[in-house]
Amino acid sequence: MSTEMVVDKPKAPKLDIDEFLTLAVLETPQELHQFFESFRSLYSRKLWHQLTLKLFEFFDYPLSKPYRVATFDKFVRDFESRLNQLKLVEMGVKVSKEIDNPVHHLTFLTDLLARINTEKSPEAHVLLLSTLAHAKLVYGDNEGTKADIDSAWKVLDELSGVDPSVNAAYYSVAADYYKAKAEYAPYYKNSLLYLACIDPLKDLTAEERVLRAHDLGITAFLGDTIYNFGELLMHPILDALDGTEYDWIKKLLFTFNEGNIGKFEALAPLFSKEPILQENYPFLRQKICLMALIESVFKRGAYDRTMSFQTIAEETRLPLDEVEHLVMKALSLKLIRGSLDQVDQKAHMTLAAWGSKLHQVEERIAPEVLVNG
Repeated sequence: MSTEMVVDKPKAPKLDIDEFLTLAVLETPQELHQFFESFRSLYSRKLWHQLTLKLFEFFDYPLSKPYRVATFDKFVRDFESRLNQLKLVEMGVKVSKEIDNPVHHLTFLTDLLARINTEKSPEAHVLLLSTLAHAKLVYGDNEGTKADIDSAWKVLDELSGVDPSVNAAYYSVAADYYKAKAEYAPYYKNSLLYLACIDPLKDLTAEERVLRAHDLGITAFLGDTIYNFGELLMHPILDALDGTEYDWIKKLLFTFNEGNIGKFEALAPLFSKEPILQENYPFLRQKICLMALIESVFKRGAYDRTMSFQTIAEETRLPLDEVEHLVMKALSLKLIRGSLDQVDQKAHMTLAAWGSKLHQVEERIAPEVLVNG
């Protein structure tokens, strides 16, 4: 017999639906009366699906803003267990945005989370937990955010056929968390996964697209494990940078991808526009040298990948005495495989490891996300 304590879900309070709807018609603008009259009719006939659709219509109606929380608390709460739980949570997330007080906001989301059955409605649980994590992040509770992200992932990782909106909510808050922590590689991965779950042109504003593309570019440069920019370079999000003050970031991304040190040096004076790049110039210089090395190995035939230190020095524009360190760095990062002949001053290299990294990001996206994305 299980020794775990069984915690009952909070019960819906006794609500006077007739009184709420009567007062709503008396106290709201004329334009909203049609909604409350429809609510009364659909509720009395127990047409829960149609009522759900009408509620979404109401919550999306601009004039309903001051009345959304009350409608959810004093009307929807009465029959929420009869609704599709994912739709209920989507509704609750929408309504919660009208709550300005941090304590009330978190309490609203936490109470709703306690009423969702994780086993029966795992997607609803993940969506709400991700929303709660985001609210905590906004209010400065990084530890609470991380705990909720980890809990959401434990559920999400076991699911298949997940609604794109649920995946999007998770990857969005995960990316935001890692951005706040300045953890570049996890931000890069989660941000790309988030973009795979949405339609950036429809779901993001022009400003949001520029910011997302900018942040992805910066983290691609600074991530100490990111040496393949292919996924980002193929993504239309980068088009958002065209014609903006950040268009040079897009050029720099392609420059890194080519391992073109000449272009890198030509663009380096622009780093002062992004102080964090200026501060990390030595790292970026080493990174472009590593990518130049990879490109140099890649261009050689499969059976002709032995390079002298002198050749590597010329192609990476490094002093000869720094070549060995560069190759060892590439080996330790598993960007290449091979060995060093220090006597003959040669490196024997293959790109087997590099090839396995090409689709690193896609492999982390569930097939249904790719299909829906």
